[in-house]
Amino acid sequence: MTDHEAYILLNLLGGIGPARLSALLGFCGEPSGIFRTPARDLASVQGISEALADKIVHWESHADLAGELDLAERGGARIVTRGEEDYPELLSTIHDAPICLYVRGTIPENISQRSLGIVGTRNMTAYGQRMTRHLAEAAAFSGFAVVSGLAYGVDVTAHQAVLDAGGETVSVLGGGLARIQPQDHIPLAREIMQHGAVISEFPMEFAPTRHSFPMRNRIISGLCRATLVVEAGLNSGSLITAAFALEQGRIVFAVPGQADNPQAAGCNRLIRQNAILVENFDHILEEFDFLPGFARAENTIREDSAAEDFFREAADSSVSTEAGKILDVLQKGDASVDDISAAADLPAGEVMSALIGLELLRRVKKTGNVYHRLR
Repeated sequence: MTDHEAYILLNLLGGIGPARLSALLGFCGEPSGIFRTPARDLASVQGISEALADKIVHWESHADLAGELDLAERGGARIVTRGEEDYPELLSTIHDAPICLYVRGTIPENISQRSLGIVGTRNMTAYGQRMTRHLAEAAAFSGFAVVSGLAYGVDVTAHQAVLDAGGETVSVLGGGLARIQPQDHIPLAREIMQHGAVISEFPMEFAPTRHSFPMRNRIISGLCRATLVVEAGLNSGSLITAAFALEQGRIVFAVPGQADNPQAAGCNRLIRQNAILVENFDHILEEFDFLPGFARAENTIREDSAAEDFFREAADSSVSTEAGKILDVLQKGDASVDDISAAADLPAGEVMSALIGLELLRRVKKTGNVYHRLR
């Protein structure tokens, strides 16, 4: 087994987050070495339970590696894994970088130097549509690769505007490449593949879930030097993308909106919290050109967790079963995603998604790589 195949297999097995993968690599030396190590030794690695160790050793019973590779080849997808030359450099720097990326098309060469994520509401106003098209077209004309999520509203408008302007765009999916959602956007996805790429961290036939979309958002922000929020309500998922961007040390831009428009409330709050106000693309160019390293600390939002600041506790304070298990774990002390996943016996992806919801409800707070229960 090659290291390339080992990474793909680890991604197929699930339950292995960045901390567990780092621990396994530290113990085994290389990805392929993980599958040559006895279960008893694997179980001695911090964060690896006996059940997970057994799952890794007997992986043939849990994953079809040959079938996945064949499906990817027949679907025209390349699989790029960590450490490989084609893996986006900027994305590799985030602490929870995907183990692998499934790629249809070609990721723009300049994506780690001159890139912009454009996100926003699915229910945009005429103003939001107009600003999205204007800024996305300007980004294309200025040589920026534009990254978004192929969703209704701002996402699809940004993708189409870039294509119309002859630029390059990347769509990050919340499911596998064989399960593109919404299906209405499959023709657009095919066009994007000719002028950029459609990518996913999920196996080919993975169906999108409520947990997978927040995971997708960290990749949108992780690929880009900056993220632009065009129009967003206070509960918009695009604010989660902005929160990820802040955590990753990236610039956040926001387009202002009318004070009495609920779809503008999220952007207006971002601006009050020191996101950079954008009325035209010159405002974005000023920030990118100001410092070649594109890292102005004073232009990022204050250190408070963006997600925690953007949302107030919901009137219905009930939480999901998964969230309840997580709160029980955190009641015993602070813990990382991988520690919570092991203690609660939940997949790392579900844990990450539930933690985001708990942050929005101000039930937990993230400090570094660990979470603390607030109440």
